[in-house]
Amino acid sequence: MDEHGDQQSNPFNDQRPSSGTIVRIRLENFMCHSNLEIEFGDWVNFITGQNGSGKSAILTALCVAFGCRARGTQRAATLKDFIKTGCSYALVHVELKNQGEDAFKPEIYGDTLIIERRISDSTSLTVLKDHQGRKISNRREELRELVEHYNIDVENPCVIMSQDKSREFLHSGNDKDKFKFFYKATLLQQVDDLLQSIGTKLKSANALMDEMEKTIKPIEKEISELLEKIKNMEHVEEITQQVLHLKNKLAWSWVYDVDRQLKEQNEKIMKLRERVPTCQNKIDRKLGEVESLRVSLTEKKAEVACLIDESTAMKRELECLRQSMKKAAREKIALEEEYHHKCNNIQKIKDRVRRLERQIGDINEMTIRSTQVEQSEIEEKLKQLTLEVEKAESLVSSLKEEENMVIEKASAGGKEKEQIEHMIRDHEKKQRNINAHINDLKKHQTNKVTAFGGDRVINLLRAIERHHRRFKMPPIGPIGAHVTLVNGNRWASAVEQALGNLLNAFIVNDHKDLVTLRDCGKEANYNNLKIIIYDFSRPRLTIPRHMIPQTEHPTILSVLHSENTTVLNVLVDVSGVERRVLAENYEVGKTIAFERRLSHLNDVFTIDGYRMFSRGPVQTTLPPHSRRPTRLCASFDDQIKDLEIEASKEQSEIQECRGHKREAEMNLEGLESTMRRLKKQRTQLEKDLTRKELEMQDLKNSVASETKASPTSSVNELNLDIMKFQEEIEEKESLLEKLQGSLKEAELKAIELKASYEKLYELAKGEIEALEKAEDELKEKEEELQSAETEKNHYEDIMKDKVLPEIIQAEAKYEELKTKRQESNEKASIICPESEIRALGPWDGATPLQLSAQINKINHRLKRENEKYSESIDDLRNMHEEKEQKIGKKRKTYKSFRETLKVCKDAVDSRWNKLQRNKDLLKPQLTWQFNSHLGKKGISGNIKVSYEDKTLSIEVKMPQDATNSAVRDTRGLSGGERSFSTLCFALALHNMTEAPIRAMDEFDVFMDAVSRKISLDTLVDFALEQGSQWMFITPHDISMVKSHEKIKKQQMAAPRS
Repeated sequence: MDEHGDQQSNPFNDQRPSSGTIVRIRLENFMCHSNLEIEFGDWVNFITGQNGSGKSAILTALCVAFGCRARGTQRAATLKDFIKTGCSYALVHVELKNQGEDAFKPEIYGDTLIIERRISDSTSLTVLKDHQGRKISNRREELRELVEHYNIDVENPCVIMSQDKSREFLHSGNDKDKFKFFYKATLLQQVDDLLQSIGTKLKSANALMDEMEKTIKPIEKEISELLEKIKNMEHVEEITQQVLHLKNKLAWSWVYDVDRQLKEQNEKIMKLRERVPTCQNKIDRKLGEVESLRVSLTEKKAEVACLIDESTAMKRELECLRQSMKKAAREKIALEEEYHHKCNNIQKIKDRVRRLERQIGDINEMTIRSTQVEQSEIEEKLKQLTLEVEKAESLVSSLKEEENMVIEKASAGGKEKEQIEHMIRDHEKKQRNINAHINDLKKHQTNKVTAFGGDRVINLLRAIERHHRRFKMPPIGPIGAHVTLVNGNRWASAVEQALGNLLNAFIVNDHKDLVTLRDCGKEANYNNLKIIIYDFSRPRLTIPRHMIPQTEHPTILSVLHSENTTVLNVLVDVSGVERRVLAENYEVGKTIAFERRLSHLNDVFTIDGYRMFSRGPVQTTLPPHSRRPTRLCASFDDQIKDLEIEASKEQSEIQECRGHKREAEMNLEGLESTMRRLKKQRTQLEKDLTRKELEMQDLKNSVASETKASPTSSVNELNLDIMKFQEEIEEKESLLEKLQGSLKEAELKAIELKASYEKLYELAKGEIEALEKAEDELKEKEEELQSAETEKNHYEDIMKDKVLPEIIQAEAKYEELKTKRQESNEKASIICPESEIRALGPWDGATPLQLSAQINKINHRLKRENEKYSESIDDLRNMHEEKEQKIGKKRKTYKSFRETLKVCKDAVDSRWNKLQRNKDLLKPQLTWQFNSHLGKKGISGNIKVSYEDKTLSIEVKMPQDATNSAVRDTRGLSGGERSFSTLCFALALHNMTEAPIRAMDEFDVFMDAVSRKISLDTLVDFALEQGSQWMFITPHDISMVKSHEKIKKQQMAAPRS
């Protein structure tokens, strides 16, 4: 019950904090804080802490966040001075409530608005964010609009009273300083300055209007003089009226004369038009024949184009089979040569065996006799020589093996060197090709037309421009310059592979234009120019859906776009782009071309360069050609960048290969030096071996001549040689059998390839004959079309050169007369309406010459009258009207300006009066509010404001003062009394201002305990009653402040020593 009663008796519970209050503030590297985050209550917030704990930095951060300059905070000269020492930036993050009717752009920021100000050594940036933290604006105007919306003027001491302002305000006893404080806090200073500025501008505008009105006085004088002259010249108008009537008759006499000529010319045209129908019937008949022949010719061209594609593919297949057949024949010949070579080697070994057998027989017939001692000495010497020979042979053999190894290494090094040189040449060739492509692309980038024929096509286009009068219809081309890809560059390579040189072709309307274009091509040195004849007047071809492949993959026609209908028609009729399908890769293309069996499908082209098609049972896949940069791309920048990367990679490969080449050359030089050394050693050993073999052979010969030794050892050696040769014969014969099997396989392969080639040749022969036949028929159709067009042109020339020119000439003359009649009629109507001429009576048949003579006679008389005056009466009247109009506009303008300035002056005066009334009303209101707050301590006082002297004086009467004398200077009070009275004065000003947030720093300085208790209670009650969000910062103890759910107390951490 007590709690419920307290709630009912408390008048503050029903109030709600308004929009614009601060939810939290977060500081990073700001002044003494590294990372501080404080959440504020909606009502009253107390922040306490020791000196140096960073309390005042919070208010400074709020001022900075709401756009205050560094000097305005009185804490630093520049914003970068707020950055904590040793850090590179400072951040102030403030979150505001943005709810209710007073919310600031709630549809953009939501219910929470975030202000972030980041300060660095060189820049300062303020960002406004919505409730989700998304950046909305970084413009200072947006922040200024927000501050004005919520009336958060941080430089107003009633909004934020910083520590320095508190001390200055509490210590100041100067009445003028107090007046400035009051004048600024109540916004009277701002309104006063604005009204004075407007008044100054209005005075300048009135002075300017006075000067402008003086400029029209001379013109008014001139107008009065003109009126006098006009009155003196009005008698001349009678003669002028007579001349005017004659001029009217003269003007209409020209019209009636042209009417007579029109009647005669119309009769002539009717006679000429009777000759047109006969000639037109002949032209229409021939035109029908030409149209039918053109349709037939177009169909035949499409048929020939298809046959050409098919025959080209067949020729490629024939060439592949022919190359395979040649390769098989070369392999067969090589195997036959190897077979005969091995047979000859076997025969030679057999002959050597027969010679050895005969040698054994000869040795067995010889008988050797010698003494035992001689035989022993000779054998010992032979044995020694044999050992020396074997040792020398062993050394020579080892040196040969070592030399062979070095030779093999040198040969491998030479091959490696050649391979590296070949790689260098390949990389250089690729680099040259890439650079050439880059240059081409850069040239194409400058002028896209050069992509379809190079500089020759530019020369050709210039030649066409020079001879454009010779063409019946201007040629269209190159085709590639008139087409673009619909979906970017994805299918560019596949489309270009499919269309090929057709992109370089030109289109002409007839054979005559073809001949003219070929002459232009010769003049431009463009001899192999491809030209297509097509009727430019044909509308866009409509292709039925059942005539195109039914697949989800795009056709070439579906990815191409052209503003020229003829270009698309040519691509359909000549290349069949509606039946050529595009695929992502090889597997997808294979599925479309060979597995689905789609009707009306000609070819499938893949992005990676494959072309697939089937003709009857034959399925053909052509490998990709060397890729080159596509010419159909919208932009060549990406291709140039990729090619430049490839060129740099090739350059790196070349440098790396050259390094490997230098290493290989150094290794090769070392091997050659070693090889020369080994060869020198081997040659010396071979000489020693030959000498010892000769000595041994001489010893053997001498023994054979003197004695007959036993032939057993020689026979055994020869038998061993025979066995070795027989084993070698058997091994070679087994290899020969294997070689014979390989030879048979090669023969069978060659026979099969030849049969396939002959079969394919027969198949291709039929297609080639069909193509030749179709080309002959196409030629006949072209000749028939040319003959029909010649006859049509003959009749058209008759119509054009004889019949129509006469009609056109007669009609032109008739139209010329009509134009002349219309012009004469318009001129005559301008002079006077025809009704006035008819009102004068029937036309008397007067000619223009007669009327002109009569007018000249009267004009001569009029001239004598006009010589009396320098100007005519019309000129004077015009001058009078112009000056009247001119001065009338200025008078109206100046009058409008005067009225506007008067309205502005009245509005400013009204606002001055309102300002004076508000000033007078604020005086008693301020004293009443001041006394109401002083009364809580039993003190009374009075405030006197003088707007003329710009002073504000405070009188305070203490309750213990029996003399009833008021203290006029607050400095005469004690420190606590002066602080309390100043606080009451500040609260009185707070009652007269509106703002969603208010802050006071060290408001209780120099107060004693009793004054502080009363001041705190007064502040809390005032803050809860007033309804704004309040922030009180003090270093003193606030335990005496009563606890309340709307009061939030926070203690700052003690500063680090």
